[in-house]
Amino acid sequence: MPRRELARATTTLGRVSLRLYDTQAAAIRDFTPLVPGKASIYLCGATVQAGPHIGHLRPAIVFDILRRWLTHNGLDVTFVRNVTDIDDKILTKAASEGTPWWAHAWRYEREFTAAYEALGIVPPTYEPRATGHITDMVALIERIVDRGHGYTGRPGNVYFDVGSWPAYGALTHQNPSDLAPAQEGEVDADKRDPRDFALWKAPKPGEPATASWPTPWGRGRPCWHIECSAMAWRYLGDAFDIHGGGLDLRFPHHENEQAQSHAAGLGFAQFWVHNGWVTEAGVKMSKSLGNTLNAATLLATAPAAVVRYALTQGHYRSMVEFSESSLAEAAAAWDRLKGFVERARARVGLGMLDVATPRLPGAFVAEMNDDLGIPGALAVIHDTVRRGNSALAEFDDVETRTALSETRAMLDVLGLDPLDTRWDADRGDTRATSALSVLVEGELARRASARAARDFAAADAIRDRLGAAGIAVEDSPTGARWTYA
Repeated sequence: MPRRELARATTTLGRVSLRLYDTQAAAIRDFTPLVPGKASIYLCGATVQAGPHIGHLRPAIVFDILRRWLTHNGLDVTFVRNVTDIDDKILTKAASEGTPWWAHAWRYEREFTAAYEALGIVPPTYEPRATGHITDMVALIERIVDRGHGYTGRPGNVYFDVGSWPAYGALTHQNPSDLAPAQEGEVDADKRDPRDFALWKAPKPGEPATASWPTPWGRGRPCWHIECSAMAWRYLGDAFDIHGGGLDLRFPHHENEQAQSHAAGLGFAQFWVHNGWVTEAGVKMSKSLGNTLNAATLLATAPAAVVRYALTQGHYRSMVEFSESSLAEAAAAWDRLKGFVERARARVGLGMLDVATPRLPGAFVAEMNDDLGIPGALAVIHDTVRRGNSALAEFDDVETRTALSETRAMLDVLGLDPLDTRWDADRGDTRATSALSVLVEGELARRASARAARDFAAADAIRDRLGAAGIAVEDSPTGARWTYA
């Protein structure tokens, strides 16, 4: 749809004029939900091997905004965000800490939840854990094997036969014959073809018995790809509207999800939507590179609303460069928005946000419908704030109230209404403070583990990182305590 047509777009209850970029089509397509009046989204959630960093926060915010926009347009949205609570890294890290793997996973799951809450992410409709859906995974694998697309190896090992599925590579536009052999470690020799990937795998020597389950193929545990396919199937049915995640998940994770789901006879995702990475000095933030910014440190340093704004302002498919200067720019922009809203409210009032049936500016609607054009939508918001400030200066209460209502309605779509009590504990809401407490306590638990292992350099690094964020750590006979410095 040309932009001149988008400019005339309007929202209608239960319908949406949204166009989204679909990774598989490599094009922007009209979004038409499978079920009129409803929308279904599956977002790949956290693998809870460690605490959240800023790179984890961006997809949560991007798809929260997508969900809010669909909901604003009158669609009944079912939103599923999974938790991967068992994998190799979880087992390895738990063993090194002398902690049960399920306790290790639960600890970090709580930290992710706290970060989501601090940033105003609407809770998912369902948030399934992988370990709660073993029977679904077994049933899905049986369908794949029965249809001739899977095979067994040594007891406990089941593989997807890539050669049996000619459409493999369609999502990422790759020819199967050109793909490099997959790396599966110890089980590579068990495959018929190096490109085949595991659906189910036997436990490794030394792994706890609680980390494997009985199946028709022997004891074992699920592989990452089958987990998501099975959970999407359970909660969204044979086919659903949108599958989301970061760009780094396109291959092999999402490619494998699609192949095994289609091979099982499922329609699966109708749209594949991927967000860009968060970068630091042009490099994707990654634990392996050591350039991650811990969520606890970040949320202790900057207001959660500023962090959300900083991760919202770029187009969702673009990379976001995160730095002290970008955070400062976000803080300045947030102060401008918040300042106008608070001054205008003091002048004309407007308590509860009138967003049940607001009339959003047509330019804002057009930008949001154009592949979630958030940078353009923010430009409309800032233009409205300038108009509102002028009205304030001219004592034009009618125009001030109009600008205030429009500004809050638009910011609410982005999860950034300045008068939402979550952004100000002084208004009686302590959710951000409680979430920060969970994140800092997680850092202190990691510090205690490091001290117990006599890794004093790591323990001091955690203390220094918290100190730089304004958190003072005091050791006592009963353990570490923290206060604001």
